[in-house]
Amino acid sequence: MFGKVKISTFLALGAMALPALGFPQSVPSKASGSVHNTGSVNSANALLGKVSITPHDKYSSSVGVLGCKINTNRVAYWPSTPDCNNVCVKLSYAGRSVHLLQIDASGGAHDISYDAWNFLKTGHSVKEPGQAVAGGGFEVDFEYVSANECKSLITDGSGKLPIAAANGLNWLTSCLGGSWVGNNYQLFNIQDPICHYGYDEKCSLAAGSNQPTCPHQLGANPKLDNPSDHKVVNLLYPTGQEEVAP
Repeated sequence: MFGKVKISTFLALGAMALPALGFPQSVPSKASGSVHNTGSVNSANALLGKVSITPHDKYSSSVGVLGCKINTNRVAYWPSTPDCNNVCVKLSYAGRSVHLLQIDASGGAHDISYDAWNFLKTGHSVKEPGQAVAGGGFEVDFEYVSANECKSLITDGSGKLPIAAANGLNWLTSCLGGSWVGNNYQLFNIQDPICHYGYDEKCSLAAGSNQPTCPHQLGANPKLDNPSDHKVVNLLYPTGQEEVAP
């Protein structure tokens, strides 16, 4: 009735029909060549796959998140540009887990803060005497979770992501309009992610405006008052020694 149909043709037609029939499709994860049925990465607790993580010992943020107002020992430095919704990633290994803010882009490696890397690897902080270790990448499970699960990493207790008003505006404006970042941010008149210059004061951004309003001039560069309150402390690889970020 149907005539002769090559098996290869039948299989190809069947594969093309799967999405239309509503069957789940496996999507390659971002690393390690793993394949998982991920669903939407915006949904909380959606398992994405496995990734090889490496240690990173100096804080930075390509989107202007202020290091003096977050836990810089729980940051992900991953290849992709930080997302407006998926800024909180949970890593799990050997029964241990950490939550990290993904607020910087790396040159290709999946780096995380050295202390977080050490904890996943050994179960200990690098700040514990004799517990800092050296090493390269090892594979962990990762999943994007609700950004609310990373609110505890914002150290001023506000739950709002602290962003430099002058230097973080490009990313922020791309997130306005209903995203988690767009609904949970606070601008500060601090000029650099390491918090050396500016004024520790809140700024506002009127709807439709691209110019924040601050009590002092936006972008002014005086050295911050009370620098001890604005220190960003790096934990150096491979010793865990503390160093105030230069």
